[in-house]
Formats: sequence, C-alpha cells, structure tokens
Amino acid sequence: MDPQTIQAIIVLCVGLTIAAILYALYRRLKYRAEQTIHQIDDIILEAIGAPLIVTIIIVTLYISAGLFAIPQEYQWVLRSSYLNAVYIIIGSWIVASFLKDIINLYEKQKAKEYENRCDNKLVHFFSLSIRYIVWSIGFLLILNILNINITPILAGAGLASIVLGLAAQDLLANFFGGFMIAADQPFRIGDRIQIEGYLGDVVSIGPRSSRIKTLDYQIITIPNKILTENILINFSEPDIRIKVRIPIGVAYGTDVLKVKELLMHIATEGISEGIIIADPAPSVYFLEFAASSLNFILLVWSDDYRMAWDVEDYVNTRIDQVFKNEGIEIPFPQQVIHLAK
Repeated sequence: MDPQTIQAIIVLCVGLTIAAILYALYRRLKYRAEQTIHQIDDIILEAIGAPLIVTIIIVTLYISAGLFAIPQEYQWVLRSSYLNAVYIIIGSWIVASFLKDIINLYEKQKAKEYENRCDNKLVHFFSLSIRYIVWSIGFLLILNILNINITPILAGAGLASIVLGLAAQDLLANFFGGFMIAADQPFRIGDRIQIEGYLGDVVSIGPRSSRIKTLDYQIITIPNKILTENILINFSEPDIRIKVRIPIGVAYGTDVLKVKELLMHIATEGISEGIIIADPAPSVYFLEFAASSLNFILLVWSDDYRMAWDVEDYVNTRIDQVFKNEGIEIPFPQQVIHLAK
C-alpha cells in the first residue's frame, strides 16, 4: 500500500473519530442545556452542533479524496469552489436554524404574555419567509462561486416580483395588515368590536383575514386590510364597562325638576337591583326645547358591555310605568297649523 493511501486512511479515521467525539459531546451538552432555565444556549447548540459535525465529515472526505490516486476524469470533484459551496450551504443551514428557533422562542414568550392570544399562524408564516430568504441568498452565492451568470436570474426574479406584486397587491396588503394587528394589537380574540357597521366578538385572527361572530351568531370574515385602514371600536378596552344613553322626551308644560328627579330615582332602583353600577354615578341632563317635546337624556353605566340592551330595556320599562303613574305625557311628534281667516 502506497504512502498516500495510508495517509488518506489515517486522515479519514482521525476525521471520523473527531466527528464521533463531537457527536457524543453534542448529545451531552444538549442534555445539560435542556436542564437550564435559559433557552438561548439550546438555540445556539442546536444551530451549530449538527452543521459542525457534518462539516468535519465533509472536510475529512475532501482531504482523504485528495490523497487518494483519483483518476484524471474525476479530478473535478476536488475543486475548491465545490468545497466553498458546501461551506455556504452549512452557513445557510446555521443561520436559518438559528433564526427559526429565535422566532419560535419569541412566539412562546408572547403566547405566555398574552395568554395564547397571539396568532401562531402569523409567526409561522414569518419564520418560513425568513428561512426562504436565507436559503435564496445562499443559493445565489453558490451560483456566483460556481461562475454561473446570475444576472438573468436576478432580472427574471425582479420582473416576476413586479408581476406577482401587482397581481397579489390585495393579498400582500392583507398579510401586512395581519402583521400590524399582531404588533399593535388593537383587539384580541374574545373582544367585541364594531367595524364598518358590523358588530360582533372576535373569534379568530389570521394572517390574511379575521373573523367575528355577530350578535345574530353569524360568522363574518373581514380582510385584515379593512381592519387596519378603517376606524374600529373595541368595546372591551380599556375595560368591559359601557355607558348607556337613554333619551326621553316629555310634553311641554311638564315640571322639568320632577322629570329629572324621577329619572334619577329609576337609576337608583337599577343600582339596587344590580342592573346598573353606582360608579360612575348616573346623571340626567335637560338637553333642548325640541319641536314637540322637552328632551332629556339619562346616562347610566353597566359593568358589562353585553348587558347594554338589558339596561335599556329595564330603564325604558320603568320610565313607561313611572311616567304613567305620575301623569307625565310622552308626546308624539306633532305640528300646529294655524289657518288664516
């Protein structure tokens, strides 16, 4: 056996032995990292461990192949450009794995912070996009190292991006709207919102669209672009209390102070029965001398926005009963016509 072959075998054995030792060390360090509180060590070890072992094996095979007497027609496999291409693949593997784990760690932290209300699909889409970008850059670098002209590829990719951008303009706008909702969080799952005349509870927040369940128990799908570009009312923020306005008109000639007293008495009854809350306190205002009536408004508060109609029903029913007993007239709209003689 010639000396070069012996050297190749020795290099091969040494390289594979080092790879085996590193693999055993990697398994041990991975086990120890799992026992720690912090997760950044797990992420770094996961990103570097396997690619490093694979790199040592490939370099060992490359050096060993160089020492063997390879026939002339197969000498092209020993070009340094191919080894550099392998380095780029390993580097892309490390970067993509590291970014993926960092994004997943961020997702878990946000899920704990917002009680699992963060949209996992949106984070998964972002993670997948980052990995595609990293591998695409690595692919272009490999083509450049192998002396393959990438100008037509870049030109074609640019043209394709313009065409796809125009064709999928609304789709991209909705995806960016999903990013804005996830970042700004104007509402969360379970909140009651009103947007463009639709009122309902948010049941899901997706990367392209969100769904609300109306008070009629119908599911409405709204593109995220609309949710980010229009005025939106969130009844659950800053808390679930809601002010209920009850307008009432009485006939001209009615004692204004008595009407205000009766309305406050009705609000006090609602507080004692637990339908209205005492803080903030109810209030009554005499607003205007209208065409057919003296107009008042009673302002009361409920501790749950879902009880707004129940409060209105209670107050209006009591107003009808109390005003009838007190002889207070709630007038119809009317006009007085004077005929000239």
